[in-house]
Amino acid sequence: MSAPSAPPAGGSVRDRLQRAAFDLFDEQGYDGTTVDAIAERAGVGRTTFFRAFRSKEDVIFPHHDDLLEQVKARLDAASQRHSLLAVSEASRLVLRHYLDEGELAVRRYRLTRSVPSLREREIAGMQQYQRAFREYIRTWMGDELRAELMAGSVITAHNAVLRRWLRGGVDDPEAQFDAAMAQVLDLFAERSGRGTAPTVVVVGSADDPAAVGAAVEQALRARRD
Repeated sequence: MSAPSAPPAGGSVRDRLQRAAFDLFDEQGYDGTTVDAIAERAGVGRTTFFRAFRSKEDVIFPHHDDLLEQVKARLDAASQRHSLLAVSEASRLVLRHYLDEGELAVRRYRLTRSVPSLREREIAGMQQYQRAFREYIRTWMGDELRAELMAGSVITAHNAVLRRWLRGGVDDPEAQFDAAMAQVLDLFAERSGRGTAPTVVVVGSADDPAAVGAAVEQALRARRD
């Protein structure tokens, strides 16, 4: 009989519990892993586990609530003039969170594909994001149906890029995100309720100002042509 694995080293208690949980899920399956086993692998007690997480399922999605609040805050902070940019940047917050997680995000993706209850939880989370976008878009678009359609398109574009990255098929996910989001915004910009159609140019926050200016100039010239 092999000796039990050592608890994951480093990080906060929550991080250790999460790493321990994913290791056990890989070894013995989600349904075969108990809270007690996770706590033991992480080197803590059961009470400590429940101080960090409400349930075994919450270990899979530990940052959802915080991330949703970040998305809402980004949307709420934007003026109507910058509403399209706010939609793109709020969605980018979610993408970057997954990219920062790296291999952990890939392991979660594999797990949610194989456990129906986790997939249902993931879908419910996506619906919360879509609701946040829909409510924000409706405030300046003034059309509930178009707000619903645009919010759904934002989520669909984001998820399409994210899933390609999770499957290992995207080398530069942020560039693909920019391209996908530009298409979404272009579909809805002309009927955003603000008169003449704006020119939408999606850029990364780290782009050189001169390159941004050139991109805007090129987009404006293309519209005139």
